[in-house]
Amino acid sequence: MSLVEIGRFNRNEAHILIGRLESEGIPAVALDANSSIADGSYLFIPVRVMVDEDDADIARRIVAAAA
Repeated sequence: MSLVEIGRFNRNEAHILIGRLESEGIPAVALDANSSIADGSYLFIPVRVMVDEDDADIARRIVAAAA
């Protein structure tokens, strides 16, 4: 399993997208979601949404359809 980035989103959008992907049976994870939470800048740091490379194409289509 190799993870690939399908996009960078604000923290809330990333977690909503992960829920959408997982509802379609595509496991997804957020990287950098808790960066700088101590100083309050976590809302300004993009969160990378990652999926298995085998799921990347369908995940990107789901993201595009949601936009």
